[in-house]
Amino acid sequence: MIDAKEIKADMPVTTAQAEHFAVVDHLESDDVIKLKKDEAGVHHYIPVSWVISTEGGIVKINRTLAQVTEDWEAD
Repeated sequence: MIDAKEIKADMPVTTAQAEHFAVVDHLESDDVIKLKKDEAGVHHYIPVSWVISTEGGIVKINRTLAQVTEDWEAD
């Protein structure tokens, strides 16, 4: 399991297939990552439990892009 403290602002976020889709804004809590606004000006949130690696300063998650956009939350 990943230590949430390893996740920092401005880290890129990629899918399991290494597709970049977001940048970390900050940790909302120990188990929620807030992402920077997308092109539409919307923040999205993903659970820390999706993270499988922070190696190389990249947050890699265990989801495909289709799964992410279906399951993430927005404000």
